[in-house]
Amino acid sequence: MNPHDPLNELPVAIIGAGPVGLAAAANLVGRGLAVRIYESGESAAANVLAWAHVRLFSPWRFNLDPAAAALLADERWTAPPEDELPTGRELYDRYLAPLAATPRIQEALRTRTRVVAIARQGLDKLVSRDRGDRPFALRLESAAGPRTELARAVIDASGTWKQPNPMGADGLPAIGEARFSERIAYGVPDVLGRARETYAGRRVAVIGGGHSAANALLDLARLAEREPAMQLVWAVRSRDLTRVFGGGAGDQLPARGKLGSDLKALVAGQRLRLVTGFSAQAVEERGDGLVVSGRTSEGQATLGPVDRIVVATGQRPDLALTQELRLDLDPWLECPRALGPEIDPNLHSCGSVPPHGYRELAHPEPGFFTAGVKSYGRAPTFLMATGYEQVRSIAAYLAGDLAAANDVRLVLPETGVCSADFLETGTTEAGCCGGPAPAEVEACCAADAQAKAQAKSGCGCSAKTAPEASVRLGLTT
Repeated sequence: MNPHDPLNELPVAIIGAGPVGLAAAANLVGRGLAVRIYESGESAAANVLAWAHVRLFSPWRFNLDPAAAALLADERWTAPPEDELPTGRELYDRYLAPLAATPRIQEALRTRTRVVAIARQGLDKLVSRDRGDRPFALRLESAAGPRTELARAVIDASGTWKQPNPMGADGLPAIGEARFSERIAYGVPDVLGRARETYAGRRVAVIGGGHSAANALLDLARLAEREPAMQLVWAVRSRDLTRVFGGGAGDQLPARGKLGSDLKALVAGQRLRLVTGFSAQAVEERGDGLVVSGRTSEGQATLGPVDRIVVATGQRPDLALTQELRLDLDPWLECPRALGPEIDPNLHSCGSVPPHGYRELAHPEPGFFTAGVKSYGRAPTFLMATGYEQVRSIAAYLAGDLAAANDVRLVLPETGVCSADFLETGTTEAGCCGGPAPAEVEACCAADAQAKAQAKSGCGCSAKTAPEASVRLGLTT
């Protein structure tokens, strides 16, 4: 980038002051670049406080950004033990809040300030001429009223937390979902703490098959041990729970493996009613509770009546604020197109993602990057370590250090489950991608080991999915 460009007098705008947004700021200020961080919440990392009761399955060493730790070290901060598993509250108290309070971050942070739209100053989306020479115009809303601020570049790390997927299996809200919203929770409610009275002794349905659903079910089961009147039902779209139960001892994150193993034991102990292959369509009130209607492979099916419903079906990105920008998005994941084939859950489940940085996260709109969990669009299982390496690369690029920007290194702990055909069919005809990996190779299965030996991303292993993979990769050419 040209250091004499007048645009460089402007700050880099960061949307979202969560873990990845703060890491982006730390990397940028560490390189001497001006930044401005916009956070809609009352404080930095406000969304983390919404899941403060949840314990992460990744230890501290995966949750600390090196540039952020360097800033904190200047303030005589003591790093937590690298092998401990923090809760959301501990992540906030021991890392994110102190980071936000460091002088260079605090100076740049604007809380209670929502970015509602981004454009090019004086140009709408249609105009091509001189587009890259214009600054970004961010339309902001705060207690002071609406205003516009300019930026040389934008890193959108706003996440997906406030955009939960609905109950409906077709991606639309189930009929009646909005009407009964007061009895529906999304994500992982604090059933052992703040929300205990809401769930104690109640009939509860959990819909979803990821880590959030597992956490919610295990917490509800613990509450049911003290509240025998409770009744639990778990509905999951897949008909095969191999991916849901995870890799157990084969997971390179032991706590993640234990989460799946504990859930498997809960089901085996018949402590809840399990409905597989369930596609929710509608929710209505019948008698003294809510009934969710839908379909399984056997035909029409219902859940309930229940008193409460927990929907843990993931999140999706909010694309409204970028409508006036030229983005190149994967057509179904809604992530940057170049990243899509590497994270598509239709093809991959190992947890292995190839290194990627500013190139994969850029768009046709020069100077705009999507980072953090939002960069994964609708794909699940994002780790903070991924976001930290993303923003390190972006910051290096914006500082003009192309060698560092291109030297992207990302090694993620794999799940121990490696089958590509889970999402809709729930089948695992290829087993664990052709059998276990050799003991001396760091891979979750044989096909994954072979792919990595060929410098590929691994885990596109089922013969059944190979034609689909070819079509999928063709979208990016």
